[in-house]
Amino acid sequence: MRPIALALATSFGVGYVPVAPGTFGSAVGLLLWWFLPHDIAWQTAASLVLFAAGTWSASIAETHFGSTDPSAVVVDEVMGMLVTLVGLPVGWMGALLAFFLFRLFDIIKPWPANRFEALHGGFGIMADDFMAGVYGNLAARLILWLTAGLVAW
Repeated sequence: MRPIALALATSFGVGYVPVAPGTFGSAVGLLLWWFLPHDIAWQTAASLVLFAAGTWSASIAETHFGSTDPSAVVVDEVMGMLVTLVGLPVGWMGALLAFFLFRLFDIIKPWPANRFEALHGGFGIMADDFMAGVYGNLAARLILWLTAGLVAW
């Protein structure tokens, strides 16, 4: 099971990119979102399944790499990007805005995301990015509302 867990945790090797693996993992999430049905139920289900599978695989990856939240683990960014986009009525331009918002919140980790990061194992790895995704989703909704949907295209 370890090879399967590592493949999932690294998003099939994307996490081994030597520069900014989290950004590349987020891009995988953006692509995954594009291919999912643009239906809130599908997007929510995919996010939750990926959270559960990511928790399992990230826990195994921590043991494998011998470190807490290893940089090669990017399944959390994939899932966080999906959470950011759940239910947003956007096309590519709006999705790119959501991408940058997620990366911002993932990097600065405002409370309680910074507290979630300290949780044990794969759950902690996934939880802070889930929260960053929630922040990204809410910020994107606010921007869409403030711009009367101009950035949705």
